[in-house]
Amino acid sequence: MANAAVASQARALLLSCYDGVLSTLSVALPGYPFGSVVPFCLDRQGQPIILIADLAQHYKNVAADPRVSLLVFERSADDLQAHGRLTLLADAARVAVDDTDTAARYYRFFPESRGYHRTHGFEFWRLALCRSRYIGGFGAIHWLAPQALLLANPFSAVEEEGMVEHMNADHVAAMRDYLRAQLGAAVDTLQPAMAGVDAAGIHLKVGPRVYRVPFASPVSSAREVRAALVALAQRCRASP
Repeated sequence: MANAAVASQARALLLSCYDGVLSTLSVALPGYPFGSVVPFCLDRQGQPIILIADLAQHYKNVAADPRVSLLVFERSADDLQAHGRLTLLADAARVAVDDTDTAARYYRFFPESRGYHRTHGFEFWRLALCRSRYIGGFGAIHWLAPQALLLANPFSAVEEEGMVEHMNADHVAAMRDYLRAQLGAAVDTLQPAMAGVDAAGIHLKVGPRVYRVPFASPVSSAREVRAALVALAQRCRASP
């Protein structure tokens, strides 16, 4: 398989995952890896963002040694080893306090986390990728450089927020239709909300879960997003 196709598959997997296994180097038992489950979203450059408390063991570990890995995989697969998984090797770094864009984007994906700062010492950390290992199934094993995997979001914070607010205010019914292929008739009683949009698709939040809805082809402007969403709605209405 061509490198571009492999990178596209790996990127699609990363964009469809919202939690993973974070492995850090233990402070309590030096030399041993320490695994934790963490939610994450991607920043405007495509790098994973996590929010962790200073009381957590993995916080103490990354503060002492920033080298980490994040494993993501297709959680719904019956046979995990026969489906895609991606290990991101990265250096963790604190997100600047004045980076309000990253915080706002994370809160749209995980709104319940807004209150964490009032009770605990939480900080945002960015996982700056060094290299990635993608396994697309049995025998389909590839190393990917960051520039091959990451895709910057073409929209500014203001542009993305505007599209999100518009969809959440005026197009809830359309978002139910977008989710119908994944959730079936159950969407009729749900209240989805858009959490984010990027070049390859949208993220829709339903309760505690986030779902990925990809576009048929990449977009780079708000006009193209609108056209992609209209086309998506038309396909949904045409489906039995």
